[in-house]
Amino acid sequence: MSITLDQVTKHYGGAPVVNDVSLDIGDGEFFVLLGPSGSGKSTLLRAIAGLTGIDHGRISLHGRDVTHVSARKRGVGLVFQNYALFRHMTVAENIEFALRVRRMRARRRRERRAELLRLVALEGMDERMPGQLSGGQQQRVAVARALAHKPEVLLLDEPFGALDAKIREELRRTIRQVQRELGITTVLVTHDQEEAFAMADRIGIMNLGRLLEVGAPHDLYTRPQTRFVATFLGAANLLLARRTADGIQAGAATLPTAERAAGEREHEVVAVVRPEEIELAPQRAQLTSGYLTQGMVDEVTFTGSLERLRVLPQSDSGGTLLADADGEARAMLHVTRSQYEQLGFAVQPGQTVAIGVRRLHVLPTPLSSFTACAADEAGAEALGRQPFLAELAARMKTRIALRVEPLWDSGAPARGADHGFVGITVLAAQPDGARHARWLLDRGATDVLLLPHEARAPQRVLIHWTQPSARAATLAAAASLLRHVAAEAVYLGIQPRRDDGAQPQGMRALLDARAEAQAAHGLDMRTELRVGDAAQELLRRLAEAPGQMLILGIGAAADCDGSLQPLLTGARWPVLLVRR
Repeated sequence: MSITLDQVTKHYGGAPVVNDVSLDIGDGEFFVLLGPSGSGKSTLLRAIAGLTGIDHGRISLHGRDVTHVSARKRGVGLVFQNYALFRHMTVAENIEFALRVRRMRARRRRERRAELLRLVALEGMDERMPGQLSGGQQQRVAVARALAHKPEVLLLDEPFGALDAKIREELRRTIRQVQRELGITTVLVTHDQEEAFAMADRIGIMNLGRLLEVGAPHDLYTRPQTRFVATFLGAANLLLARRTADGIQAGAATLPTAERAAGEREHEVVAVVRPEEIELAPQRAQLTSGYLTQGMVDEVTFTGSLERLRVLPQSDSGGTLLADADGEARAMLHVTRSQYEQLGFAVQPGQTVAIGVRRLHVLPTPLSSFTACAADEAGAEALGRQPFLAELAARMKTRIALRVEPLWDSGAPARGADHGFVGITVLAAQPDGARHARWLLDRGATDVLLLPHEARAPQRVLIHWTQPSARAATLAAAASLLRHVAAEAVYLGIQPRRDDGAQPQGMRALLDARAEAQAAHGLDMRTELRVGDAAQELLRRLAEAPGQMLILGIGAAADCDGSLQPLLTGARWPVLLVRR
């Protein structure tokens, strides 16, 4: 591998701006780091270049550990957005600067300069000053200068941001051609999805300092694994649907899917529908795809080859359309139609249409939505407004439903499972929180979040499960939640003390847990091994610092009444119970 990152972490002001990033980039690969402003992508690039130190982790280039090696000795070339050319030097002098520092002979410098000018299509401009060049030409000089000393790795930090569209496209083509001709490993940082699709062999998506997904452009677009990636890589409609024995039920349509695993329960899921996968027709009978619902056209925008529409679906569609990235109070369906579709059926704002779905993709997230649960309606409404819960729901682009459970305060036992529970059931952390949590689990809830009144977004999330059978579900829930909070993830493996005084062997369990988190869920996490009583060790770790949260996997509802009860009774930190 050309570049290997192992749990690279960088803090500013106590908060992780790069959060346990592990990544392998192959020889000669063109890799793009994509993400919004503030996601940590430029900080990560500067760490690879050696311009920024890291607080934790390891960086290797071509098998050589360069974590503590200076930038000059790392053998990388770096191109910035603002060109960073020496204004008092000619093109020739700028390109030869790094070669002069390395004391290369004049004849070889001239030969290398001519070779590079040919590569970037600037022959004959040796004696021009930077001020005599266009923006695109200046950036080509910056690329040539970065390649002059034959670096093993080329790093590009948003190099096209200051250029107009036509020049940007030409320069993208030039850089990609140069990269292929030289076979140099290249990392490009950008927030432009079109740029990433046009240039990348693979793309890594970053948000809140965490590397969420890595894959080929086509795979990330058609089969995203997370809400953020689905909505960041182009427009996407998120639907709360239901997985049934017959397929995915979304609105009035039930779309067939791959056969379910044996014993898998019916449950709520998050489905992604791309705008081009939505069909509009005057009547339901004229649809060629699965019928979703009726809707009213709210907006029609002509963009040349495509027509973009926003359609307001009926509220009784049977499936819930989640709020989109635009933050609209009314969730709209985004629809894209070709000219052929426009000619077949022209629409106007205010028109009623039948909506069909050609294809949807179900996200593998186990956390679909939230249900604020309390003994009365006022308590449920107050819980639904809790700052951390509201922030988490907004980042996950999902809903907060309300549920009233008056019986749990009457002392009446739970009688049979209630399959009406969907998503994460949230209750306020109170002195009888353990009893309420068990009552909900006995009624059919699977994930229960105990939330203190003043809880804020955590800075560290501790992960533990009481038995190996709970590991997979706990890791899946932890990965799903941690994509939406800027917190460090720490798995605590806790081994009981042995009467014979021998030290327990728990390192294999730690390695297996981290490997599964990375391979199955794209989550990198720290691991710690402790010895003693699980509840006491968790309490001790939670009390070490403020701003923590616990994700706890359990095997049965009865675990709430056992040794874990102190963790759930009047908790001062959020606790997510995961039971499968």
